[in-house]
Amino acid sequence: MSLVDDLIELQTIEQPGYKPVMEEIDLCDLARRAAGLLQVRAADSGVTIDRPDHDESLPAVGEFRRVLQILVNLIGNAIRHSPEGGMIWLRAEQEGDLAILIVADQGAGIASADHERIFEKFERLHGAKSGASGLGLYISRQLARAMGGDLAVDSAPGQGARFILTLPAR
Repeated sequence: MSLVDDLIELQTIEQPGYKPVMEEIDLCDLARRAAGLLQVRAADSGVTIDRPDHDESLPAVGEFRRVLQILVNLIGNAIRHSPEGGMIWLRAEQEGDLAILIVADQGAGIASADHERIFEKFERLHGAKSGASGLGLYISRQLARAMGGDLAVDSAPGQGARFILTLPAR
């Protein structure tokens, strides 16, 4: 069912003229919500999610539902690739006119040669755990770009991964 959902989502975002609904959002609030949705899965995997405090706020512009979708995908991936007892950090910051949310994990890391490849359709890293369609990062990057932002990775083997979501700051 997850693959079917991803394929339907892919068809939607690749339609000519696709435009997300731009609205005022709070990236810290969305990070807390996404982490809350995945808390049980994280606990079952023995992974802790360190999310922004309730008094933290990072005003941005984007489609609430789509940004939540991106964050659920990124945190879900981090859980999938984290070792038991691992930690996932969600950090928010503003740099000029960009609102930035970072999802960092303690997984195996990603070689620099694979940094762009993981954002392509149906791409999965060799040895990736099952349950991944290879569409989540592609869809997430396309959504981020459609909202005037981007999605990038900073990682090295043995160093975990940092996925960096940028959106226009409000």
